[in-house]
Amino acid sequence: MSDQRSVETAWCRLTGWLKTNAPVSYASLLPPAAEQAIEAADTQLKHNLGFGLPAELAALWRLCGGVDHQEIEYDEEGEVGSGAFLPGGVIMSPIDALRPRLPDQTGQDWWQGAPVVPWLTRDEAGPESGHWVGAIGVGRWSLDGLPGGTKPAFPSIAAYLDAVLRIVTEGPADAMGPGVPGLVWGCLIWENPEYPLLDEALPHWTPIH
Repeated sequence: MSDQRSVETAWCRLTGWLKTNAPVSYASLLPPAAEQAIEAADTQLKHNLGFGLPAELAALWRLCGGVDHQEIEYDEEGEVGSGAFLPGGVIMSPIDALRPRLPDQTGQDWWQGAPVVPWLTRDEAGPESGHWVGAIGVGRWSLDGLPGGTKPAFPSIAAYLDAVLRIVTEGPADAMGPGVPGLVWGCLIWENPEYPLLDEALPHWTPIH
């Protein structure tokens, strides 16, 4: 199965679940990224780093260009990011994904030439960690611990999305780490029950399993 087809299949399955079970998270999905933005990202990577955009990431951006957190009436403290329905955080737009990946103003590549691109983050205001994708699969990244030589946790974006769907439908809840899936105000949100990040919203958050 091609990269485009495998991502489309996994994405449709997961977003179908969101539409039924977490409609506010589903409403957070942005339309596909403009083809010009995808091509520009590929060009910048080739020009600055010598490798192109991973095919799976281009395929995902042709389905969803990122997320837009929805305003939730009951969320007075603004704790719930409706678009953070993946355990790795939010899907980054082409511009946001390239910002931490391209060399800095001095020309230094903090990623040590690793042919990977970030695509998920929980640090939306200046991403410093998250998940990367490359030809070898999907793994974690941090500007404190660069991804060069890091073993991938999943063989592909499609496999990552399939794993998320499997957890929310079948379990076990902690199959991807200490964060477990739960629902709050129509959103799929992952929380570590021992160290929850939600405060006022926590009493309204219900674990799926």
